[in-house]
Amino acid sequence: MKKYYIYFLLNLFATTAFSQTITGTVTDAITHEPLANVSINQANHRLTQTNASGQFSIAAGIQTISVVMMGYTTKTINLSNADKLNIELDPSSVDLQPVVVSANREGQARQDAPIAISKINSTQIKDTKATALYQLLNKVAGVYMVNLGNEQHTMAIRQPITYNALYLYMEDGVPIRPTGIFNHNSLYEINMSGVKDIEVIKGPASSLYGSNAIGGAINFITQGPPAGYAGNLSIQGDNYNYRRVDADGGFTSGKFGLYAGGYIAHQKNSWQDYSDFDKYSVNFKTAYAMDDRTKLTATAAYNYLNTQTPGSLDSTHFYNKSYGSNQRFTYRKVEAFRACVKVEHNWNDKNSTFFTAFFRDNSTAQLPSYFIADVRSSTGIYQSSSGQVNDQKFTSYGLLAQHRANFTFLKSRLIAGIYLDDSPSSYYAQFLNITKDVADNYYTSFTNTGTYIDNYRIKLFNTAAYTQYEINPVEPLRVVMGLRYDHVHYNFTNALTSGTKYKQQETNDFNIIAPKLGLTYYLGGNKGFYANYSVGFQPPETGDLYSSRQLTPLKQATFNNYEVGGWLSAFDKKMYVEVSLYDMEGHNEIINQLQPDNTTQNQNAGATRHRGIEYAITYAPVSDLSFRFNGTNAKHTYVDYSEVATNYVTNTSYSISYNSKRMNNAPAWIAGSELTYKPTYFPGFRVGGEWQHIDQYFTNPANTKTYSGYNIYNLRLGYDFKSDVIKGAGIWFNVLNLTNKLYATTVTSNQYGDTYDAGPPRTITLGISYSFAKQ
Repeated sequence: MKKYYIYFLLNLFATTAFSQTITGTVTDAITHEPLANVSINQANHRLTQTNASGQFSIAAGIQTISVVMMGYTTKTINLSNADKLNIELDPSSVDLQPVVVSANREGQARQDAPIAISKINSTQIKDTKATALYQLLNKVAGVYMVNLGNEQHTMAIRQPITYNALYLYMEDGVPIRPTGIFNHNSLYEINMSGVKDIEVIKGPASSLYGSNAIGGAINFITQGPPAGYAGNLSIQGDNYNYRRVDADGGFTSGKFGLYAGGYIAHQKNSWQDYSDFDKYSVNFKTAYAMDDRTKLTATAAYNYLNTQTPGSLDSTHFYNKSYGSNQRFTYRKVEAFRACVKVEHNWNDKNSTFFTAFFRDNSTAQLPSYFIADVRSSTGIYQSSSGQVNDQKFTSYGLLAQHRANFTFLKSRLIAGIYLDDSPSSYYAQFLNITKDVADNYYTSFTNTGTYIDNYRIKLFNTAAYTQYEINPVEPLRVVMGLRYDHVHYNFTNALTSGTKYKQQETNDFNIIAPKLGLTYYLGGNKGFYANYSVGFQPPETGDLYSSRQLTPLKQATFNNYEVGGWLSAFDKKMYVEVSLYDMEGHNEIINQLQPDNTTQNQNAGATRHRGIEYAITYAPVSDLSFRFNGTNAKHTYVDYSEVATNYVTNTSYSISYNSKRMNNAPAWIAGSELTYKPTYFPGFRVGGEWQHIDQYFTNPANTKTYSGYNIYNLRLGYDFKSDVIKGAGIWFNVLNLTNKLYATTVTSNQYGDTYDAGPPRTITLGISYSFAKQ
């Protein structure tokens, strides 16, 4: 009997031992979000991968595993005496094959996307400690986000510096504004505190995203709920009275997760006169795993901006570093609310569908400095000044749905989707009489006359259908074909019965087809090339069609883009190089024309040409050190463009041709570099230096005036405490414009001289933070 009893115990022990498993969770080391589809390997053999919650399990008895995911630094784990693992992966500093979602609205390797696309990951965002988005986006090759102060901006991507609707800005793949209501400043409607990744598509992306995705499309990927719970609090300020508090946190419990985060920024009595502002931003994201195949996500974001707007400087004030405003009454107030509900369902390994319902509510009220105009006689003698106060509101109800199917035939993939956006809007502008002290060139006060310049409503409806088909005819080659059809409908109703050049009601319809054809070819050894042809389109904005200030009827603009590029790694994957060459031909491109009274008027150019090369080099010779250099050399040319000028002495008009002239405000070379040192012997410490170069450019279409451009240098230092006593605490010290260089972010010429948007002088920022996390 005793023999059988011992045999039973030994058998039970053996069964228990061999049935033991080791479980684990893999998360992002910065956002603490669970990472799905992470490979758990042993000796280059994949044992398993993580599920949607970042969890995995493997049999006991294995000594070591490698945790591998594209875009992250591989980590090797010793499993001795381990039964439950919490593994954090750091985003790679040299990212050979980042996972991007903006190429087809689904995650894929960068090397499979035949487009120029760049990614700013969570490590770059965390280390930069940016107080405005231009400090991040200007790290991308070919991107110049122009800082206009207080989170206001404009952009230049494969285009000159422009205020026109040539860029599409998205949050989690949904445009933050509807077609026809573009705002070059609209990234102040983003809560940058809640952004974990930024993806930038350069060149037309209209075949997937529709209107305005011409120079580029920027997609802000927001943070989701962390595994377990996590939180962060930070406080920062600079030597010019900028103050900011950020706070965020979240948790996951069972199938439900929540993230909330935001910031409050305040500035008063800064280096530039009349530039006080307040900004409040917050966003929420909840996730609910209904089952293994179905996920429900709901998001909401609110952004409020109230800023004074000092306007630009004349040359005398700029070069004397006299940053006083020539008035003290202009302003901008913005309220933007967005909400989305997304349902994702995986039918099986080869088919998935998502539905996103979205809502927007937006108001922009302003007394803009750029509409202050001087009326002069035919001999140039000052007579009076005027301006306007205006308010634009819109509300959006929309739906985005997409289905993806994978096929065994040629390893192909079909993506098809629809997009509906119903965005009724309203706009009014009232005329202001402005009093000016001519001797001091200072606008002292204004009177609202109560007279409407504009007062109208628009029913704006955009419907679209798109498809994209990808095939692998041979293993190294991947071909992508895309097509999108858009119908844009404007129904204009004028509330003014007299004193306007427009009729009471007008309807405009635009029907656009945007194709795309591209390929990627993998040469092996982490190198390959791509090529594509794509079309971008831009219907006229509602403000251009219906504003009484716009005197010239506008046509739809189209762009044909031809592009080739490639990538390679070298020195045992320590260096990564990416290059793109493009030729974008514009037809009826909408050009911003400066008027004699310093206001602007849009008109179509018959033809324009944009050609350039973009390049990015990242090199990490050792784990402590990384170097980035990127740039673009481009030539932007008027092919067929002329302006009508007036000789006030003879009261006659004549045409000026700018054919073959360089487009104004188009630097021929934009470049930047960054050197970052994170010593392994001093964990948590980092120091980085940055250089940004903007080359000389013409400031008028006649190419008779230039601005010399600039070079500025930034220094960034930080330390994250690793000791148990104050683990989670951090401190950083940033110096922007280290040499205190006098520079302008953009310069505009008119017949009375040049105006300058001054860049900030040396700015020193100090911040502290505390973060915690537990799985």
